[in-house]
Amino acid sequence: MIPKVFREVIDLGDGREISIETGKLAKQAHGSVVVQSGKCMLLCTVVSNYKQSPVDFLPLTVDYREKFAAAGRYPGGFFKREARPSDGEVLTMRLVDRVLRPLFPKDYHSETQVMIQLMSHDENVMPDAMAGLAASAAIQLSDFPFECPISEARVGRINGEFVINPTFAQLAESDIDMMIGASADSVMMVEGEMDEISEEEMAEAIKFAHEAIKAQCAAQVRLAEAFGKKETREYEGEREDEDLEKKIHDMAYDKVYAIAKAGSAKHERSNSFSEIKEDIKATFSEEEQEEYGDLLSKYYYKAEKAAIRDLTLNEGLRLDGRKTDEIRPIWCEVDYLPSTHGSSIFTRGETQALATVTLGTSRDANQIDMPSQEGEERFYLHYNFPPFSTGEARPIRGTSRREVGHGNLAQRALKGMVPDECPYTVRVVSEVLESNGSSSMATVCAGTMALMDAGVQLKKPVSGIAMGLISQGEKYAVLSDILGDEDHLGDMDFKVTGTADGITACQMDIKVKGLSYEILVNALKQAREGRLHILEKLTDTIATPNADVKEHAPTMVTRRVPNEFIGALIGPGGKVIQEMQKETETTIVINEDPVTEEGIVEILGVGKKGIDAVMARIDAILFKPEVGSVYEVKVIKMLDFGAVVEYMDAPGNEVLLHVSELAWERTENVSDVVNMGDVFDVKYFGIDSRTRKEKVSRKAILPKPEGFKERPPRDDKRSGGRDNNRGRDNRGRDNRRDDRRDDRKAREDRKDD
Repeated sequence: MIPKVFREVIDLGDGREISIETGKLAKQAHGSVVVQSGKCMLLCTVVSNYKQSPVDFLPLTVDYREKFAAAGRYPGGFFKREARPSDGEVLTMRLVDRVLRPLFPKDYHSETQVMIQLMSHDENVMPDAMAGLAASAAIQLSDFPFECPISEARVGRINGEFVINPTFAQLAESDIDMMIGASADSVMMVEGEMDEISEEEMAEAIKFAHEAIKAQCAAQVRLAEAFGKKETREYEGEREDEDLEKKIHDMAYDKVYAIAKAGSAKHERSNSFSEIKEDIKATFSEEEQEEYGDLLSKYYYKAEKAAIRDLTLNEGLRLDGRKTDEIRPIWCEVDYLPSTHGSSIFTRGETQALATVTLGTSRDANQIDMPSQEGEERFYLHYNFPPFSTGEARPIRGTSRREVGHGNLAQRALKGMVPDECPYTVRVVSEVLESNGSSSMATVCAGTMALMDAGVQLKKPVSGIAMGLISQGEKYAVLSDILGDEDHLGDMDFKVTGTADGITACQMDIKVKGLSYEILVNALKQAREGRLHILEKLTDTIATPNADVKEHAPTMVTRRVPNEFIGALIGPGGKVIQEMQKETETTIVINEDPVTEEGIVEILGVGKKGIDAVMARIDAILFKPEVGSVYEVKVIKMLDFGAVVEYMDAPGNEVLLHVSELAWERTENVSDVVNMGDVFDVKYFGIDSRTRKEKVSRKAILPKPEGFKERPPRDDKRSGGRDNNRGRDNRGRDNRRDDRRDDRKAREDRKDD
């Protein structure tokens, strides 16, 4: 018996719908929904343990997976099953996590798992745009303590018109690709890439998406009410002691304020704060310390946060002594690593990134193999954040989700500035060597300089900056180039990248409710001033891309080849192309143009000599002599009836020079006229109508000897037909039969005698 199903429908306004359904699948989960748009279906389940974990944070895991069966495909690889998540799946997990996490109570520490699975794929629906909606809808059907429903929506802009949740095809035409996460009241998360848009245009896109999100939040409320809203579970929260909190605040506040105002460096400041904390703890007996436990540290950090925020709001000063709009000192360098194709160092305050660029062929492209997306990236960026960059020692266990997310942000910031005609596959790697505030934005800056150092002809240089916001009532302060400590204590942190003409990427996490768009636009404008300041430092170091790649870096040349010549270029079993690569020390890749079906040949090599040799070989393969033209040839083989000659302009192209075309005089032996290795000119006559083979002649360009008489041509129209005039004695087939009959009769007569 099929259980009762509850369903709500969201109208996207252009004939498309999103439905949320519950009651049929995964009923043992604490909450489960199926979200569907077109043929795309996501199953989301949520479970949270009833027992609190012994940690001081929310152990929330958001897991998003795309099943290959959803698209009717097999997983790649040997084992033929889904394994570790792809970067695309990790990025979707981060998008959902960043919106959900702040809405759980701060003292809720039960292990919680949100699992979202793509069960059916539709090529016209991008599933990641519905993942946040699915997660929130499932939580609304549970008994979790969760503040309010949220949702996420993608917004694009095509020909000046905003579009909610565009298709893959629409997104290819859009100049905006932004994902917005919000509740009905407040925007909470923004991430995306843009084609150099203004701050006001970005705010308008956020507003447009927020209106669509409000409808999605309302649908979740209706579904929960129809299903039967559960009572929020009771849980054992953190212990509180107001008197202790006030006592520690009074002991710590003024001391922290004074140290924060002193404007010291990171380690000096951290040591001073630690001393204050230890001095306060020392005022309590061992019995009291054991009784209060973690409350002492908790209330100290609360007092520290309040003092630092008040310093900024009251006096416009920050932890390192800067004003709110001041950027830390910057120094840059390019061409630091001698063996890389491009390199740069970007250092801003106590944050440093070393970027490298590697140039390759299409064979080096990053392959994307997901059920919802297939293709390749010819430009990609990898970001590494080792523990020593923050003075820590910890084990490295693969690439973290944070590294994937930060690398993707920097990649989106830069990729629009790599021209379409760039022949290379380009890989940028950022090694973060020091970190105290936005190493991802340092990566953007270092990446820009490294690309220009490598000779990649960027359309425009890109810079990035991390911003913060501290607000209290009507007062607020926007902080430019935030420190690591300011990242945690502020109400909003956002990263913005762009050229001198507009924004190319952004990432925002907004922690305060009801942030006005006026404050948002003001913050974005202050970010623009900071970006331009940093951009000036970059262009002072390297103003324009280098005209050429470095001497030790490979040069890329592309050549289009008609389809019928691709086989000759590759050779049987790849013999020709492999020999060419070995002889010329180049890398040759052949792709097919899907439109014209021409072969696109990529030739990558260090030095001009090898590339020129490959181009000459291709010219030889494509060589087509013209009728009536004269060509220089070389004898490569001697035969009884002529010589095989090779075109000097097209090595490998051979033709037979018949003995009758060597000279005007009768030639008895080929070697009387030419020998192996001789070089001379011949005239090309095209295809001989009699032999059906190419004809060339040496004698045709030689002067005719004086008194020379040509032999008369053979008369093919002499009297008599094939049947009765064959041979010089004009005997036909019938006569021959009569002769044979007479001979046979004569032999029989002799036998009888």
